[in-house]
Amino acid sequence: MKNFKLWNVLLGWVVFAIAAATYLLTMEPTASFWDCGEFIASAFKLDVGHPPGAPFFMLMGRFFSLFAADTTQVAMCVNALSALASAFTILFLFWTITALGRKLVSSQLSTLNTQLSLPQGIALLGAGAVGALAYTFSDTFWFSAVEGEVYASSSLFTAVVFWLILKWDEYADEEGSDKWLILIAYLMGLSIGVHLLNLLTIPAIVLVYYFRRHQFSWKGVAGAFGISVAILAVILYGIIPGVPTIAGWFELLFTNTLGCPFNTGLAVYLVLMAASLVWAIWESYSVIEKDEKLNTRTIISFVLAMAFAGVPFIKESAVIGIVLIATMLVVLFVKKDVIPARWLNTIAMMVTVVVIGYASYAAIVIRSNADTPMDQNSPDNVFSLKYYLNREQYGDTPLFYGQTYNAPVKLEVKGNMCIPVEKQGHAQYAPAPKVEGEKDRYVVTGYKNSYVYMDEFKMLFPRMHSGQAHHVDAYKSWADVKGKKIRYDYCGQPKTEYCPTFGENLKFFFRYQVNFMYWRYFMWNFAGRQNDIQSHGELTKGNWISGIPFIDNAMLGDQSMLPSELRENKGHNVYYFLPLILGLIGLGWQLGKRMNQGEKKEGYRSFAIVFLLFFLTGLAIVVYLNQTPYQPRERDYAYAGSFYAFCIWIGLGVMAIIDMFNQAVKNEKARVLVAVATVIETLLVPVQMASQNWDDHDRSNRYAARDFGANYLKSCDKEAIIFCNGDNDTFPLWYNLEVEQERDDVRACNLSYLQTDWYISQMKRPYYNSPGLPISWDEKDYMPGKNEVVWVENRLNAPLEVKKAFQFLHSTDPRTKRDGEGYIPSDQLYVFAPDSQKIMFKKARRFTRSEMMVMDMLSTNEWKRPMYFAVTIGNDYHLGLDPYLELTGLAYRITPERSADGRHRVNTEVMYDNMLHKFKYGNMNVPGIYIDENTMRMCRTHRMMFMELAEALYDEGKHEKCLRVLDFAEEMLPGYNIPYDYTSASMAVYYYELGEIAKGNAIMTKVADNCAEYLAWGASLPKEQRASSQSTLGQQMAIFSYVLQNFERYEQQDLLDYYYNLYVQYASVR
Repeated sequence: MKNFKLWNVLLGWVVFAIAAATYLLTMEPTASFWDCGEFIASAFKLDVGHPPGAPFFMLMGRFFSLFAADTTQVAMCVNALSALASAFTILFLFWTITALGRKLVSSQLSTLNTQLSLPQGIALLGAGAVGALAYTFSDTFWFSAVEGEVYASSSLFTAVVFWLILKWDEYADEEGSDKWLILIAYLMGLSIGVHLLNLLTIPAIVLVYYFRRHQFSWKGVAGAFGISVAILAVILYGIIPGVPTIAGWFELLFTNTLGCPFNTGLAVYLVLMAASLVWAIWESYSVIEKDEKLNTRTIISFVLAMAFAGVPFIKESAVIGIVLIATMLVVLFVKKDVIPARWLNTIAMMVTVVVIGYASYAAIVIRSNADTPMDQNSPDNVFSLKYYLNREQYGDTPLFYGQTYNAPVKLEVKGNMCIPVEKQGHAQYAPAPKVEGEKDRYVVTGYKNSYVYMDEFKMLFPRMHSGQAHHVDAYKSWADVKGKKIRYDYCGQPKTEYCPTFGENLKFFFRYQVNFMYWRYFMWNFAGRQNDIQSHGELTKGNWISGIPFIDNAMLGDQSMLPSELRENKGHNVYYFLPLILGLIGLGWQLGKRMNQGEKKEGYRSFAIVFLLFFLTGLAIVVYLNQTPYQPRERDYAYAGSFYAFCIWIGLGVMAIIDMFNQAVKNEKARVLVAVATVIETLLVPVQMASQNWDDHDRSNRYAARDFGANYLKSCDKEAIIFCNGDNDTFPLWYNLEVEQERDDVRACNLSYLQTDWYISQMKRPYYNSPGLPISWDEKDYMPGKNEVVWVENRLNAPLEVKKAFQFLHSTDPRTKRDGEGYIPSDQLYVFAPDSQKIMFKKARRFTRSEMMVMDMLSTNEWKRPMYFAVTIGNDYHLGLDPYLELTGLAYRITPERSADGRHRVNTEVMYDNMLHKFKYGNMNVPGIYIDENTMRMCRTHRMMFMELAEALYDEGKHEKCLRVLDFAEEMLPGYNIPYDYTSASMAVYYYELGEIAKGNAIMTKVADNCAEYLAWGASLPKEQRASSQSTLGQQMAIFSYVLQNFERYEQQDLLDYYYNLYVQYASVR
């Protein structure tokens, strides 16, 4: 084929254009739910996002935001970054497939300039197009491509570095080919500032290098894999934590020991690291230029550079570091006549560029020192940066050896008490609070301690490790845990517990972690998806399907009997196994492909590279994450790299089919026709994926996250404080405050973060038009490790004002301490209302720092600034203040007046104005707009608020306004987009009460029909499957009963007769 290189380039860009157009047309025009609002805000304002941060993504997002005409377009520009990054990922995937396919065609075709036959050229280009377009329209990748998240950019890094190693392979014998390796290393360093997933390409890259330089052998492959794991460990556990760790050592030396100001040690360290790296590169280059053997200076400079770069200090261990430094010195001196200087030069260059790329984290420290409004963990010094990078706030998960979910903590006897045994970890440092006249110094705020568990309850490869009650229930359900009986002594008391066996542990691993949390996602992308509803194992939610009835029905029951709200879910996508089959064909063909019928199988080499990428970005992540049940969201995005690798096999499947036909066809023209026909037919696979996935990936014209976030803020009065908690009632608020400056006089205060010292300090500062929060505690009282949880001892047995309780807690008088720790001496805490009435908080045995901060703010504020709870946080966070809460929209205002019935009140005047005149509803009434599960949940929250408002207005006798609320709710959140549910049935009751019978019946019949469909589906299930769905069926029976009661109450006899017969029919089956 003439000009294959030109055609390869042109067709690659055509595929890029298709992907770019797809993503730009379907991307969300504003912020999405989950982390997107935070990422967009951090990019626009260069704020500090959640650990471990994404500084390079932040900088790229900032650049893209410069193209926004105004703040309302910032999110669209950052989303466009993801769309274009995803399109470039598709471009490099196309070129990767053609490069790998070319190597499998013939041993003579080692460069793009080599002449290919026309059928071969068509096969290669068709393979690239089909594989790349299959990934373009795959469920998981498309989802990340249309929102402002890091995963699209991370995928681009993965695609580029994998393509670059193939380019190195192409030019490996030419002078200067190491430049490709150095470029790869630099991109690896940059990718650290986006997401660590890209590092998992290292083993595949090392295999390409091994196959290019050495003859194939399984022993050699194993050795190369071992080296690749070591390189991965060096970056992940050496350089990334090592640089801030060594910087911390220098800081302690220069600040605490030598009395220098903060950051002196950091500056000295950075200069020394840079100098040592330059020295190592210069010394090794000089040896190369003189064509000499390694000398002492070269070895010393190289080892010193590696040490300063953190390479040997694995897991921040000085002992491991010293051992590895000594080992490097011994090996280099002993083998100095054998080891080429070029190796040291290339390694030093690669480490240098990795560190340069990693230096994007300097932006995090710089911006944190600027006291940005969003400054998570305040990583403004080397110590807090290290904790930030290590994600220490999220805790540790056992991986290779550890406790089971019911493991008791070891106890040791001290005096007449049994004390839990803790293993002391590394010291945690923080700058000491500034005191005039004192020098800067760092103080130990605590240690990273961990409980020591009884050995009888530990096992290798622990998969069931969380002791949270809902996790334990799920472990037992997924693994059918019976356990083995273990008797043990617990502080002198004999106890018995049933510990899960290793077999049950593996059962959970394969059933839940591997099958449910990986293969289910894999099949979503290459077989089909039941719907977009998050699943925890239910028959009706989020399973994979194929579109082939007898297969799907055997797994999940008759799919044609599913309720219409599930059957017509836009996330219902079927591919009939076609992408899967094509990929398996490509996998098999690659594995068995011989080169010129020679003895060596090129297919083994090529397959090993792709398989390692597939495995390490898929199942290896499953092992590493060790996920617990009941994840807050589906996690398929974590495995996009694995699906990328499988799409390489989909592309090679096209070549396999053409190759199979060519075995029987010898005529060149006939082979051309076969190649063209095969490419056209296999292109129908991504066409099918696109046609199925478009409607549930098209987020254009959807403004839900932005509008709903703003609605929280609009529910608040001037200069208010609103307490929120989860991602979806925090990040959309931050987006509105930081980007669109919506109600920037309001302060959104996250209760989870309020447990931390850094967040409390930030909340005390004013931002924009919002004054600092009224927190009276001094910094010394909420330093890390201090007053994180305070116990209550009811020694007063009388009510105590919060202000006095905290004065007692912060006192330095030894009489206010118990075993050296502060406590609260009353379980009856209160604040004063303006009329001097006491507002009592809930009784508790202990209070978290977050709870105490809320109580302190209420006390210090003295009712000057309005304070609210978001409606989406649980009642447990209300501190027993429910009788004092007043609903104003999406927030409860804390008032000094107590309701008569002990429940929250509704401020109908304010709420009516907010919901009908101020709130926006994200185009949720546009017919056909895509509403995913999270958006649907927020729509139903708004519908519930409409219901509360309508009920309150009706009770106040404001019937005209009540009717307007009901009609407006139906107008903004119509049933054709947001299916009716129990709340809707309650709203229908008020239509009945207002004499709007037709409107009430319209809703009630829809609810009844939906219940009947669920019950009909339940009746169609085999007995065992029906038993597993009793919770869902029972809920639908209860709603159905409620509907029938109201038909009877409001004398809708015809409807009652019709639906009662259905109810009786399905009740008997259940």
